[in-house]
Amino acid sequence: MKVLRQFGTILVILMAGEGIRIATGISVPGTVIGMMILFLLLLVKIIRVENIELISKFLLDHLAFLFVPAGVGLISSLDVIGEAWLPIMMIVIISTILVVGVTGWTVQLLKRRR
Repeated sequence: MKVLRQFGTILVILMAGEGIRIATGISVPGTVIGMMILFLLLLVKIIRVENIELISKFLLDHLAFLFVPAGVGLISSLDVIGEAWLPIMMIVIISTILVVGVTGWTVQLLKRRR
């Protein structure tokens, strides 16, 4: 029952993010908005880590399975990817560098705060 409650918490936050996306019409995915909501709720301690710990561990342990639909989608779109491989590779490289840089900066910032 505890896992279902935790899953429900995550699902409600995800649905809230999707609702905000639909209501505002912004082009940010609802899942990203949901993650930001979850982050803020954890930051201000409305939701404690213990309240979502079990389901979070389960989802992280099975994360590879969540990438299967995306992989199938890529394979079914190989003709489109083949036509635009250079811009796609540039986007992948630039976004990877940005993610690594922002992650490193965030970790350093958090270490300094502790």
